[in-house]
Amino acid sequence: MSEAYRLATVEQDGAATVVVEREGAAMPLAALLEPGDLDRLGGTPADILPLLADWAHWSAVLRDRIAATSRFGEDTLPAASLAFLPPIALPRKLICIGANYHDHIAEMPIPITPTYPYSFLMPPSTTLRGSGKPVEKPTIAEMMDYEAELAVIIGKRCRDVPKERALNVVAGYANFNDLSARDWIASRPPIGVDWVKHKCFDGFGPMGPYFVPSAFAGDPDAMPVHLSVNGVTKQDSSTAQMVYGVAEIVAHLSSIMTLEPGDVIATGTPAGVGHGRKPPEYLQPGDVVRMEIGNLGELVTPIV
Repeated sequence: MSEAYRLATVEQDGAATVVVEREGAAMPLAALLEPGDLDRLGGTPADILPLLADWAHWSAVLRDRIAATSRFGEDTLPAASLAFLPPIALPRKLICIGANYHDHIAEMPIPITPTYPYSFLMPPSTTLRGSGKPVEKPTIAEMMDYEAELAVIIGKRCRDVPKERALNVVAGYANFNDLSARDWIASRPPIGVDWVKHKCFDGFGPMGPYFVPSAFAGDPDAMPVHLSVNGVTKQDSSTAQMVYGVAEIVAHLSSIMTLEPGDVIATGTPAGVGHGRKPPEYLQPGDVVRMEIGNLGELVTPIV
């Protein structure tokens, strides 16, 4: 069995808990922990944020415990049966990068390529949703759209990180669907795009199902990106299309603000979004969006 593993936050018996997944089988994180571990964590964690707060320590602990256990396949659940929550319930920051794929810039069309990573913030407490959880189409929006994005999860508090060392502060990666209401970019007011109305409706941040540690995710700047609606492929690209790669994004944001463990950075979307199609295609109640980047699992979002 490979040493690679993925972490997820799931709902079991009405409570949130963390599980470790390997090759389709999941077991509670608590089964791998010792009493001293629980003391250090302040109890059984309800999401992965307590692990990220000391990721250098816990990544080594998990690697050794998982390698030593023989219980995968015995005391485990099939991953397909899990009720997923977002891997992190409440990150301190949820930062999104816009106009960051060459093919997406060409389809929209956006008149210029940004000269630095263009970013905006979303409210994580109300936007994040787990895989399989429905998202309501806003009653005041007619142009609901999808955006498959690679989410970068910070694992070390940092400021002014040079690009050459930026990947060292990344704990891992997850899928992120940056849902959008295009109504407020279709006709721009004189002062520009209203990013709150565009991006911040409840549930507009599906994320997961897994957190994949950097050691097992592969090159973040060369991951296949795939999204379908009702089984029909809409986005089929690669993170190699990014204008600014993960290291450049992390370095740039850390020059503005202190990045903290558990912060989530969504890195932009490739071509194929509904608003860029001719004619445009928008999400409707009854649609099911499925996206997958690399080995991060399949993020499923029903629209209701």
